[in-house]
Amino acid sequence: MPNKRICRNLLIGLLLAVAAGGSLAQSPGEYSPRSGDAWIDRHLTDINAYAERYPASFADEMARYYAVPRGYVEAMMKQPDWTAGDIYMACALAKVAGQPCRAVVREWSRDHAEGWQSVAERLEAGPGSAPYRRLRQGLTETYARWSRPQPSARD
Repeated sequence: MPNKRICRNLLIGLLLAVAAGGSLAQSPGEYSPRSGDAWIDRHLTDINAYAERYPASFADEMARYYAVPRGYVEAMMKQPDWTAGDIYMACALAKVAGQPCRAVVREWSRDHAEGWQSVAERLEAGPGSAPYRRLRQGLTETYARWSRPQPSARD
C-alpha cells in the first residue's frame, strides 16, 4: 500500500511539473515570434493570452476562417513546442501563401531558428509582400470577430 501512495504522489508531482513547465514556456513575456513586424508580434503574443482563456473560441476561429480541422488545432495546442500564436501564424501564413496549414507547420518544425520571418520568406510571403499584407488584414478581421481590442505598442 505505501508503494502505491508513493507512486501516486510521484505521478502527481510529475504532472504538476510538466504543467508548470508548459505554462512557463508559453508565457507572453518570453514569447518571441520574430515575424519581422512588431505589430504582428504583438498580436501573436496577445493571441496566446486569448487562447489560454478562450481555447474553444480560438479553435473555432482557426476551423471556420483558416480551414483547419478543429481536432488538428486542439492537438497542436497540446504540443509543448507550439503556442496559439504560432498555430495562428502557421495557418494564417498558409492561407495567404496558398499552402495547407500542415505544410507550414512542417516548415516551421523543420527550421525556425530565425523565427517566422524566415519561414514566411521561404514561402515567398515575407514582410512587405502582398501575402504579408493580407496576413495583417486577417489579424484585424480576427480581432473584429472576437470583439477584442487590438494590442497597442504600449502592451
